[in-house]
Amino acid sequence: MKAQRIDIHTHLIPPFWAEELKSHGGDPSGWGSPEWSPDKLLQFMDDEEIAVSILSLTAPGIEGWQGAERIDIARRINDYGAELVRAHPDRFGYLATLALPDVEAGLAEIARALDDLGADGIVLHSNFDGVYLGDLAFEPVWAELDRRAAVVFVHPTTSPGIKVLKGQPSPLEDYPADTTKCAVDLIASGTVALFPSTKIALSHGGGFLPYAATRFAELLGSLSPDRPAETLLAEMKSFYFDTALTAPSGLPSLLAFAAPGHVYFGTDYPYASEKVCKTFTRNLDAYEHFQANDLSAINRDAGALFPRLRDHP
Repeated sequence: MKAQRIDIHTHLIPPFWAEELKSHGGDPSGWGSPEWSPDKLLQFMDDEEIAVSILSLTAPGIEGWQGAERIDIARRINDYGAELVRAHPDRFGYLATLALPDVEAGLAEIARALDDLGADGIVLHSNFDGVYLGDLAFEPVWAELDRRAAVVFVHPTTSPGIKVLKGQPSPLEDYPADTTKCAVDLIASGTVALFPSTKIALSHGGGFLPYAATRFAELLGSLSPDRPAETLLAEMKSFYFDTALTAPSGLPSLLAFAAPGHVYFGTDYPYASEKVCKTFTRNLDAYEHFQANDLSAINRDAGALFPRLRDHP
């Protein structure tokens, strides 16, 4: 069967990063790193009819590195991602990693990644060293991303101070919660309203945002009379969402809430195992309540986010 899907939520694991992570704090989420290689990913893509995968570095990212080391590892990771795209331009895209919360380094790497390396966008984690994305300190970063009308993919990471319970690593429930916290912070801080040209995509169906959006909008609106709930809801609907680990239980809320054309296919491979990824994709394909062309749009229309893919065969 002809490959048809564009996966906006796939991860790369640079071998040097995986090795150095062991001596830079490891993965505090309790999940650990799976085996990964470009060839294994390509085989998975062929099995799942995925034409293009948009690669990004997942949590914990580079938070275990400090100072100049963090800047250097970000550059090395971005060079590695760009090289993968050069080797497979019809199969891979790439979202660049930034050495935040160092804003100056982040701005420099945005320019290098988007102008020199040809990255398709930027990946940001829900918080950096406990600083969430709506913090005033990050305003210059958002201003530059907005000037470029850049795609920003927000992936959760471990919440600051979170206790990882036995048998419940952070990706189980803490990650969706931190995505939600970050998304609400971007609304409450006014970041989304100030920088409307930036296209922000939220992982895992937006965490709990679609389910609880009315609650968030009404309560935020009661605290800020000059920003009524209707305005806040409209800002929340400006987010884009992927379907990774969402179908079928999360689809009713997601599809009822998201704006038309704002939901795209995602797998979370390889941190979600191949078996789990395939289960969720089968769940998506079998969902009985799609309207006409909904599934085709989810699978194929991410070219609306990524200009390089608009003419992809």
